[in-house]
Amino acid sequence: MNSLAIAADERVASVEVNEDEIAVRLMDGRRISAPLAWYPRLLHATDEQRQNWEIAGGGYGIHWPDIDEDLSTEGLLRGAPAPEPSLAVRP
Repeated sequence: MNSLAIAADERVASVEVNEDEIAVRLMDGRRISAPLAWYPRLLHATDEQRQNWEIAGGGYGIHWPDIDEDLSTEGLLRGAPAPEPSLAVRP
Protein backbone atom coordinates (compact mmCIF):
# COMPACT_ATOMS: atom_id res chain seq x y z
CA MET A 1 0.00 0.00 0.00
CA ASN A 2 1.38 3.36 -1.01
CA SER A 3 0.45 6.60 0.65
CA LEU A 4 1.12 10.02 -0.71
CA ALA A 5 2.35 12.38 1.97
CA ILE A 6 2.76 16.01 1.11
CA ALA A 7 5.40 17.72 3.19
CA ALA A 8 4.23 21.03 4.58
CA ASP A 9 6.79 23.80 4.37
CA GLU A 10 5.68 26.59 6.69
CA ARG A 11 8.60 28.89 5.92
CA VAL A 12 7.86 32.39 4.63
CA ALA A 13 8.08 32.89 0.87
CA SER A 14 6.62 36.41 0.65
CA VAL A 15 4.69 38.99 2.65
CA GLU A 16 2.12 41.56 1.55
CA VAL A 17 0.84 44.19 3.96
CA ASN A 18 -1.71 46.89 3.20
CA GLU A 19 -3.87 49.12 5.36
CA ASP A 20 -6.39 46.30 5.99
CA GLU A 21 -4.57 42.97 6.13
CA ILE A 22 -1.37 40.99 6.17
CA ALA A 23 -0.99 38.10 3.72
CA VAL A 24 1.87 35.63 3.95
CA ARG A 25 2.66 33.13 1.21
CA LEU A 26 4.33 29.98 2.52
CA MET A 27 6.96 27.96 0.69
CA ASP A 28 4.45 25.13 0.19
CA GLY A 29 2.08 27.48 -1.67
CA ARG A 30 -0.43 28.22 1.07
CA ARG A 31 -1.50 31.81 1.72
CA ILE A 32 -2.39 32.98 5.22
CA SER A 33 -4.14 36.30 5.75
CA ALA A 34 -5.26 38.12 8.86
CA PRO A 35 -6.79 41.50 9.62
CA LEU A 36 -4.20 44.14 10.37
CA ALA A 37 -6.32 45.19 13.37
CA TRP A 38 -4.96 42.06 15.11
CA TYR A 39 -1.46 43.56 15.01
CA PRO A 40 -1.57 47.14 16.37
CA ARG A 41 2.08 47.92 15.67
CA LEU A 42 1.57 47.10 12.00
CA LEU A 43 -1.81 48.85 11.93
CA HIS A 44 -0.31 52.11 13.19
CA ALA A 45 2.89 51.89 11.14
CA THR A 46 3.47 53.84 7.97
CA ASP A 47 3.31 52.04 4.64
CA GLU A 48 7.09 52.40 4.35
CA GLN A 49 7.55 50.73 7.76
CA ARG A 50 5.13 47.92 6.83
CA GLN A 51 7.04 47.19 3.63
CA ASN A 52 10.39 47.00 5.43
CA TRP A 53 10.21 43.39 6.61
CA GLU A 54 12.72 40.57 6.70
CA ILE A 55 12.49 36.82 7.08
CA ALA A 56 13.62 35.70 10.53
CA GLY A 57 13.71 32.62 12.74
CA GLY A 58 15.13 30.24 10.17
CA GLY A 59 12.38 31.18 7.72
CA TYR A 60 9.49 30.67 10.14
CA GLY A 61 9.15 34.29 11.21
CA ILE A 62 8.83 37.83 9.93
CA HIS A 63 10.54 40.84 11.53
CA TRP A 64 9.82 44.53 10.99
CA PRO A 65 12.93 46.33 12.30
CA ASP A 66 11.44 49.83 12.11
CA ILE A 67 8.64 48.98 14.55
CA ASP A 68 10.23 46.03 16.41
CA GLU A 69 7.41 43.64 15.47
CA ASP A 70 7.80 39.88 15.02
CA LEU A 71 5.26 37.35 13.77
CA SER A 72 5.64 33.62 13.31
CA THR A 73 4.02 31.41 10.72
CA GLU A 74 2.92 29.16 13.59
CA GLY A 75 1.00 32.02 15.20
CA LEU A 76 -0.52 33.07 11.89
CA LEU A 77 -1.64 29.51 11.17
CA ARG A 78 -3.23 29.30 14.62
CA GLY A 79 -5.03 32.59 14.03
CA ALA A 80 -3.40 34.16 17.05
CA PRO A 81 -3.69 37.96 17.30
CA ALA A 82 -0.96 39.95 19.04
CA PRO A 83 -1.20 39.76 22.83
CA GLU A 84 -2.61 42.75 24.66
CA PRO A 85 0.19 44.93 26.02
CA SER A 86 0.55 44.59 29.76
CA LEU A 87 0.08 47.70 31.83
CA ALA A 88 3.08 48.66 33.93
CA VAL A 89 2.26 48.93 37.60
CA ARG A 90 3.70 52.04 39.17
CA PRO A 91 4.40 52.23 42.90
